[in-house]
Amino acid sequence: MNFVIDRKLLYQSLQKVVGILSGRPRMPILTHVLLEVNDNCLCITATDLEIEITVRVILQDKYPIGSVIVPGRKFFEICRSLSESSKISIVSKDKKMIICSGCSKFYLSTFSSLDFPKLEKWGNNLKLVISQAILKKMIELTQFSMGHQDVRYCLNGILFETKEHILRIVATDGHRLASCEITMDLLLPNQSSIIPRKGVIEILRLLNVKEKLVNIQTNSNNLRMETENYTFTSKLIDAVFPNCHDVFIKRSKNVLEVECGILKQALKRAAILANEKLRIVRFTLITNQLKITAHNFEHEASEEILDVLYSGKSIKISFNVDYLIDVLQVMDTQFLRFYLTDEISSVQIESTEKCHGATYIVMPIRI
Repeated sequence: MNFVIDRKLLYQSLQKVVGILSGRPRMPILTHVLLEVNDNCLCITATDLEIEITVRVILQDKYPIGSVIVPGRKFFEICRSLSESSKISIVSKDKKMIICSGCSKFYLSTFSSLDFPKLEKWGNNLKLVISQAILKKMIELTQFSMGHQDVRYCLNGILFETKEHILRIVATDGHRLASCEITMDLLLPNQSSIIPRKGVIEILRLLNVKEKLVNIQTNSNNLRMETENYTFTSKLIDAVFPNCHDVFIKRSKNVLEVECGILKQALKRAAILANEKLRIVRFTLITNQLKITAHNFEHEASEEILDVLYSGKSIKISFNVDYLIDVLQVMDTQFLRFYLTDEISSVQIESTEKCHGATYIVMPIRI
């Protein structure tokens, strides 16, 4: 195998795959990347047996078909150390890969491409095409509510659900829930898949060309996302996601409407003196007024009074301030609505404008 490539192209491609290479892999081969040349296309593949990423690079000339496995981190560091405008010549022979650029030459040990543990091919239950910008926004609106190393394994990811013409993404850690949905032109099968946390983070990193489309395919075990430049495959969490459809508030007489930016800044100020562990802030609602208070064990306190739209009953309710700020950070809207029931029931937060149907549930803290 031999080919010549611009250092910038190779470096950018390796950046996309090197992140999933484990420092303490289950198998030594998992610290390596697979290089495949076919005509004028170079494919670079990395896997940790849960996630697989293949990046495609178009070469300037046509080269013989060939493939080889090389140490991923070492290859990446060599590429990074070379001049940005340089050309890199790569030749593989006698179980060594020779990397030449200018006056520099490197020799890396290699393995046969047959030893690389690529995820198996599989049939498709679902196929859909969606804008990268829309999919990325939907994930950004929900991913912060995922569980992190939760013993309920199904919460350590996001639910990717299709039903009729609706594509819905849901995430929850048991204390809060985030949901968004869009309507598709295509009639979709009724299917639910849980994408693990690590896969979600990689998807967000790869979805960086807003005007391009991404092709999504799933089956019972895997999810695959494909664009013209890369293919991402992730194993799915084999579990049942909690039924979250019944937690949404259908009707409420206690509706708070507040400007998003003003509330976000008030909460950030209140959080300064909130208890470092409990992170509690208290909402006191009366007609057209919201008072936000926080205190800590050092008997320090803060108070914010905001003019709002509210005509329901007087309510005192406490929340984890970080959960509320997380919601406000991702909402691209001027005004928000809080739907409240009482002091001990969850609150539902929505935008006054359409924002991919984003809806949030936050559980209160009982004091």
